[in-house]
Amino acid sequence: MISDTDKLRVSAAIRAAESGTAGEIFCVIARHSSDYRLVPVAWAGVAALFAPLPFLYLTVWSAPVIYLLQIIAFLVSTFVLSHPALRFKIVPPRAKRDRAHAEAMRQFHVQGIDKTENRTGVLIFASTAERYVEIVADAGINDRVSDAIWDEVVLALVSAVKEGNPGDGFIAAIERCGAILAEHFPPGALKRDELPDKLLQI
Repeated sequence: MISDTDKLRVSAAIRAAESGTAGEIFCVIARHSSDYRLVPVAWAGVAALFAPLPFLYLTVWSAPVIYLLQIIAFLVSTFVLSHPALRFKIVPPRAKRDRAHAEAMRQFHVQGIDKTENRTGVLIFASTAERYVEIVADAGINDRVSDAIWDEVVLALVSAVKEGNPGDGFIAAIERCGAILAEHFPPGALKRDELPDKLLQI
């Protein structure tokens, strides 16, 4: 998803951004936010339900034959649709967004971003399979920054990813977040690094 060189560049960008603020920045990139294992099963159930219909008008089918046909349709559909190349394509867009948002919130808490002293932690989260990016800011900073500002940060990351430069995208987002944090939370005398300065790949 992202090279080791870019990881080092991102870590350096985080350190540079945090040098001018009392806030904290943490980055996570996920291969996917869910396996969606039940989605192929749901679609296979639909396929099995309608599989006998084309044949009912051709000849008389006994109930056991129809049941057997449905079982075969269910098993074949489940197997085919479970392939990763197809599985992520059949997931409804809203389900992808909901799962990716839920994972972003989970990472926000799991990584302790909500536990900074002044509640000024910011998570930059991207989920590759869902093509989803979100900025999650703790209460201390989020109360002072409009959604439109965070949308600009998201756009900077998304634009670079579309061009095949995820590392540059994260760095652009980090620099923008650093400027936002510096504006509201300049570095104090007791400034300390509370979160790891790295891009976590999951």
